[in-house]
Amino acid sequence: MAAPHPPKHEIFDVPGRTNTDPKGFIRDVEVYRTTDFGLYMDRPADHRQFSRLQSWLLPDLGLRASIFHFRPGHERDQRLYLDVGVFTGPDADGCWHSEDWYLDLIDRPGHLELEDVDELFDAHAAGLIPRENAEAAVHIATRTMTGAAAHGNDVEAWLASEGAELTWPPR
Repeated sequence: MAAPHPPKHEIFDVPGRTNTDPKGFIRDVEVYRTTDFGLYMDRPADHRQFSRLQSWLLPDLGLRASIFHFRPGHERDQRLYLDVGVFTGPDADGCWHSEDWYLDLIDRPGHLELEDVDELFDAHAAGLIPRENAEAAVHIATRTMTGAAAHGNDVEAWLASEGAELTWPPR
């Protein structure tokens, strides 16, 4: 088992059209769009498994919904990848910020899968995430899974019912 890591942070610099990833790499962003319910980002990726990343930061829901455009040979049976955490913005400089609280939800055909529960518990035990945040992460994940189930296992239908109607420009 790997040692627990601190929560991952990202910066979404809308005026500068960049995204600083958790490792500190600054990525150029092609599209940012701000709505009343969140921030949309679309950027290329130089990752070996995927070539593009589209994401919505949804502060009121404690979620980041992403579509990874996988390269040939690395395809996965997922539609959306949802990170649980705290998402804020814009600040005085027009930047948005995220803190990932370990839990992830994978939108697979017909259901959502909850992942990285062990990482959340290990991080809390190591003092890297306070109890209040760990509890909030569990509540966010539970609400999301329950909401999607109530909408025929359609997480996007549930998000729309919560006021976050996501649009994904084709890529």
